[in-house]
Amino acid sequence: MTSPQASASFDARPLTDPVDPAAVRAFTAELRSRRTTGMAVSSIIAVVAVAIAGVVLLPILASVVVALAAGSGSPASAAIPLVLLLLVAAGVGVLVWMGVRNARTARYRLHRFAQANGMTYEPRVDDPPLPGMIFHLGRSRLATDLVRGTHPRFVEFGNYQYTVQSGKNSTTYRWGYVAVKLDVPLPNIVLDAKGNNGFGSNLPASFQRAQRLSLEGDFDQHFILYCPEGYEQDALYLFTPDIMARFIDNAAQLDVEIVDDWLFLYTPRRASTLDPATWAWLFGTVGALLTKLDQWARWRDDRLAATAAPGGHALPFAPPAGMITPPPGVAPQGRRLKRTGTWVPILVVIGFAVFWMLSRWN
Repeated sequence: MTSPQASASFDARPLTDPVDPAAVRAFTAELRSRRTTGMAVSSIIAVVAVAIAGVVLLPILASVVVALAAGSGSPASAAIPLVLLLLVAAGVGVLVWMGVRNARTARYRLHRFAQANGMTYEPRVDDPPLPGMIFHLGRSRLATDLVRGTHPRFVEFGNYQYTVQSGKNSTTYRWGYVAVKLDVPLPNIVLDAKGNNGFGSNLPASFQRAQRLSLEGDFDQHFILYCPEGYEQDALYLFTPDIMARFIDNAAQLDVEIVDDWLFLYTPRRASTLDPATWAWLFGTVGALLTKLDQWARWRDDRLAATAAPGGHALPFAPPAGMITPPPGVAPQGRRLKRTGTWVPILVVIGFAVFWMLSRWN
């Protein structure tokens, strides 16, 4: 993947250039032939819904027409609602057809865009096996329009959604994301960007306040950094002033998560899109960060050296300095941030509401 190294070097023409309808149909047929599990679930649901609507509505429509004809004595009068319903049905059919056509064209454009920039395109991945905080919530987890590159390291741009059930109601949450493969596992670190927050953080998880770390300069004006307790010096090693500057200049509107050997950038808007400006922004951001990630490969967790003996027991002696280098990895206490309970933000909201009402009364 070469294009993110310089935002001006990528080719955005396939996103907006006219397309050949025959090529779109051929690409759609190719995607259909890749499926080995039969018809897609969404297609099955659509077919079942149309069939049920036909079975239920046609008898009702026939009964209404017969009743109107018998009551008015004029078959022409009875045909008026039938004609109106047919016109509505035709309009709905046209809208559905246009939606399907536009979706197919968008997939083809993204496919051609990926090809033009030495990348690959995948239309969808159900329940993607990624360790980021957004990928294990709710149900019906789905990543779409994935654009992937492998050089100089694996990078994936995609859109993601999941559904959370609350009683009889359900809410679907949507994210855009960029996933970057790192050289070694690192401690779980989260940068909550202040630039995309509303009333409080927009992240789907909240973390214990004791894990907040303040960094030098104006970094705290743009991000809230969380790292596992005891890993403060490690975070300072990873976020040197030059790397902090890269995040401030290029990723101040993106939430960031480091977990295992992945770096994730999250945005509440679509990341994989037909908008060239969005791709220029994301490619420029990733390109700026990639030039600094190599130094993270040298990080080692010294806590692993103490458990290098078989069975995970501490070594009975202190090895000479420089004789043992900890293997790549993260000790258990640094692999995941500790989260707060879901009741904490609820209490905050309730407290704010009570304070607001008391201030209004006074």
